[in-house]
Amino acid sequence: MTEKIFYQDAYLTEFDATIKKICEKEGMLLLSFDRTAFYPEGGGQGPDQGNITTEGSTEIIPILDVQEEGDEIWHHVAAEAKPLFSEGTIIHGKIDWEHRFDHMQQHSGEHIVSGMICKEFHCDNVGFHLGEDEVTIDYNTRISMEDALKIEEKANRYLWENHPFIELWPTQEELKDIEYRSKKELEGAVRITQFPGADSCACCGTHVRSSAEVGLIKIVSAHNFHEGTRLVLLCGKRAMDFLNKNYQANKQTAVLLSTKEERTPEIVQKQMEDLIALKAKMSRLEDDYFKLWAKSFQGQKNALIVTDKIDAEEGRALCDLIADEVSGLAAVFTKAEEGSGYRYACMQRGEEISELIKEMNTALSGRGGGRNGFAQGSVQTDEKKIHTFFTAKNLTNE
Repeated sequence: MTEKIFYQDAYLTEFDATIKKICEKEGMLLLSFDRTAFYPEGGGQGPDQGNITTEGSTEIIPILDVQEEGDEIWHHVAAEAKPLFSEGTIIHGKIDWEHRFDHMQQHSGEHIVSGMICKEFHCDNVGFHLGEDEVTIDYNTRISMEDALKIEEKANRYLWENHPFIELWPTQEELKDIEYRSKKELEGAVRITQFPGADSCACCGTHVRSSAEVGLIKIVSAHNFHEGTRLVLLCGKRAMDFLNKNYQANKQTAVLLSTKEERTPEIVQKQMEDLIALKAKMSRLEDDYFKLWAKSFQGQKNALIVTDKIDAEEGRALCDLIADEVSGLAAVFTKAEEGSGYRYACMQRGEEISELIKEMNTALSGRGGGRNGFAQGSVQTDEKKIHTFFTAKNLTNE
């Protein structure tokens, strides 16, 4: 059995231990110590990071993973480090404290928020994942973002009040008199973690000494998930980094808009309304322009346009208008946005043009097609070769 000294002192960052067992699995070397401060993955919380050294060696070996199997905690290291280890070797472990404390802040903040939400909405926490970027929590009831932000405010006030963290290892008899949250039936020794007044929960994770050390709680989103709600949560430094990033973005936006930071939503809303109105006006002008352009071909047999002034969608619209003005073929080629070549739209009312399009695709390295007198696609060629092909087929403007 591995002694779990991370429960004795979650703030312990270095320790000495003796290797009890060694095995190899899936290309990794697995080490079991008589005692460890490395927290193994479990309860929705990822494993600790850090490194170990051995007596008589200065080589630093990174811990790649920590997993618990039965009574043993296995520390995964690279197989190449095998010559450094043997049963009975004394190691010195060093925890990546920044990573550990981040997990302590996230996990403790999650407990405080979940305890408050479960009490307020009479629901259960049915899923929890402490990721490297964010914490996700699933509840079996619907919770609006508005209600979630009310919990956020209440939870932050709890942090500022600096409540202690309490850890209990009750007997089975004592456990009967303790009210606590748990997602499953528990057997054997049960560890109860408490933030008095906010939460009491069966938990195996690492936590801060007091609520104040969580630092800050920020609920990023609350959205429907299955029959309940998924909450995205940031605590401590993660929350501060998130708010700083958004503050800087808003500050830069305010500079671009020549306004005060608190007015950016108002100014952006006004500019969006102006942009919508401008687009509508441009659309009307574009329609009028295309109609005039199409009218310029009135009475002609065929019409060919090769241009870089409009995009492919506009080219199709123009082609459709021109087809009403000519008695033969209307063809519009617009410069492709990506890479070289052109996008095309070809149309002839009441005629089948598929054979012509196949011939054009072959001659101009194109692809595409259509039916009922309309075709669209792209060609990988230049303007001169397009004109040469249509001249040879007597399909130029006339």
